[in-house]
Amino acid sequence: MRRKVHIYQSNISRLIVFCVIAISTVSVFAQSTQPVKIALLKYNGGGDWYANPTSLTNLISFCNQNLKTSIDKENGTIEVGSSDIFNYPFVHMTGHGNVVFSAQEVSNLRKYLESGGFLHIDDNYGINEFIRREMKKVFPELDFIELPNSHPIYHQKYNFVNGLPKIHEHDGKPAQGFGLIYKGRLVCYYTYECDLGDGWEDQSVHNDPETIRLKALQMGANLIQYVFNQ
Repeated sequence: MRRKVHIYQSNISRLIVFCVIAISTVSVFAQSTQPVKIALLKYNGGGDWYANPTSLTNLISFCNQNLKTSIDKENGTIEVGSSDIFNYPFVHMTGHGNVVFSAQEVSNLRKYLESGGFLHIDDNYGINEFIRREMKKVFPELDFIELPNSHPIYHQKYNFVNGLPKIHEHDGKPAQGFGLIYKGRLVCYYTYECDLGDGWEDQSVHNDPETIRLKALQMGANLIQYVFNQ
């Protein structure tokens, strides 16, 4: 009789554990129905990380309308060393000047990118030498490589057969898209001599022709679609 009681109690315990796991799983899936959020990266060093204040808002609106995404209309702002960075599948970085990552920030950013996160760096003019130096701290074994025009990032909903579109002149050089590829996955995409973020801003900010703004928004939508489908 005691043996039967023991078996019965053991089975009850297993059932309780199973129910707890099941409830937890349902909870996780329920949370996933909430709108996903993307973020702007706040960094140290003196560069204007806050440049282009309307850019992400406009990109989100464009993606929700044209890609049928459900991204939260308000983007987040996240510091490089914050553990909350792991809540954002897509982080955007911009600016004109110096960038400095501390050792803790280097470690945190690397863990974020290794764990499935994605960083888009947009040279707003003047960030190039600084961001290359700092990203070398994050991935000393990797170099930025120029992505070919055939890369899938240029061929999502919108087809850019010539690669990254040129939005602002800067030094008059061709627009280039560079990537850091870790274990076969593109974890960081760096747009240089392009300035997508300026193109995402309200039209009144830079008075860009609508054709140029549309190219910028379409390329931005490709980034979002590529990242979300990885």
